[in-house]
Amino acid sequence: MIRYRRVPDDLRPDQLTGFFVGWPSPPSPDEHLTILRRAQHAVLAFDGDRVVGFVTGLSDGVFSAYLPLLEVLPEYQGRGIGQELVKRIVDEIGAVYSIDIVCDDDVVPFYDKLGFLKVRGMVFRPSRDS
Repeated sequence: MIRYRRVPDDLRPDQLTGFFVGWPSPPSPDEHLTILRRAQHAVLAFDGDRVVGFVTGLSDGVFSAYLPLLEVLPEYQGRGIGQELVKRIVDEIGAVYSIDIVCDDDVVPFYDKLGFLKVRGMVFRPSRDS
């Protein structure tokens, strides 16, 4: 049974393996833990003590929010975990005018089903190597 919760104080890097598949410079499990602990909003999906999915969010609490990361382990995809994570983070963020996501084209249908609209935008990603 999948459980959903905020980042527990005793979360360990070894519980955060298998994420960021195909990323050119994925964060290490230690960096991943730091990301989750520093996120203004974060919801994790657990199968036992294993983290199988997570979502992070940033918000000013009034006008806008941004969901920078949503990941579900490949072997857990297609079970509704990602949808539940998004629903829970949106509830946690609360009533704001806009919640933005930057995503690849192949996941647009996923967000479309959750009520997100495709819009034009720009993004700047400075290199981690500089």
